[in-house]
Amino acid sequence: RDVRHSPSLMGTAPIHLSTVRCAIMIHLILPEEPSTQLQQMIKAAIGEKKYVTIQNRHSLPDLRNKKILYAVELDEAGMNIPLFQIISSLYQRGHDALEGASGALLIHSKGALFTKSMAANIIFLSNQLGCRFMGHPLVEATKDLQNFLTWQNIHAIPLADICMKLSKNLGDRLMAEQPLSISNPKILALHSSSKSTSNTLMLWDMVKKNLGAFQVEELHVANGTVLDCIGCTYHTCMHYGLQHGCFYGGFMTKEVNPGVEACDALVWICPNYNDSISSNLMAVINRLTALYRRIKFYDKSVFAIVVSGNSGSDSVAKQLIDALNINKGFRLPPYFVLMATANDPSRILKVEGIEDRARSYSENMIKEIKA
Repeated sequence: RDVRHSPSLMGTAPIHLSTVRCAIMIHLILPEEPSTQLQQMIKAAIGEKKYVTIQNRHSLPDLRNKKILYAVELDEAGMNIPLFQIISSLYQRGHDALEGASGALLIHSKGALFTKSMAANIIFLSNQLGCRFMGHPLVEATKDLQNFLTWQNIHAIPLADICMKLSKNLGDRLMAEQPLSISNPKILALHSSSKSTSNTLMLWDMVKKNLGAFQVEELHVANGTVLDCIGCTYHTCMHYGLQHGCFYGGFMTKEVNPGVEACDALVWICPNYNDSISSNLMAVINRLTALYRRIKFYDKSVFAIVVSGNSGSDSVAKQLIDALNINKGFRLPPYFVLMATANDPSRILKVEGIEDRARSYSENMIKEIKA
């Protein structure tokens, strides 16, 4: 069998999962032999923790309610085919194949590319099966560890030490992650659409009416109200952030940042614009950096409503994962995004079963707003 548990990385002696099921452990998905760099990252993340290794789709146990650590070695084209064979096998088990599971990722690339796009893809696919992800669920290592250079401006230690430190922290956080439900949570919804014509807002209204007595605030990010980030230095951004401000000030510091800071869940209402988030909402994400310098977003859940005219809702969802979960550190609940296809105005109202889907999504929100 390829499910193993031993002090060494890949394991030596196979065991029956039933003998260790009672103990909390990491399920390490490691579909290919790791490079030396990835091997060191895994050892730092796992340490003395109990774990089992899953190497292929033929040795795939029940992963519901498990702690899952993806350890992914990318080839020159940024691919890992055995990994997607594993994920495809999980999809054959149904949409709840990872229900109750918590995930994190270690990814190593032979070049400077592919780590973030691979991470967003894995997280999206796993999340659609019920897996949740804590904020900052990824440690990535590109060629020569060049992606850690910005960390070196803060921590004056070698790049390899930064990588190991982050990997250890990731493993510790994964094991400690036990989110609890929040009673009467505050929900902030952000949009930049017209209420009279937006299919995406109409879908959000279907969801909102099923949220009961939850506190829901909506902010309309109108054209010109939020200028995009000017790209201040770290110290300048930190300076403004500590003063509850930003270089530009305005609507962002008066309305958006206080709303984000006060909320327990943030809903992004995102029509698909050329397979991308709208420029107004992207500017909000970029400008959140000043607030991010001052507080952590780990206890704030992020949700999304995405409607496409034809296809590509997954592209928008992955953008949100990359920007908000991987980079900014918002918690990603299972099934975080509700996606639909509707082109002409009000077409969403005619989508078969859309009211039931909206109701199910709101029920998931009620259950999964946690900290």
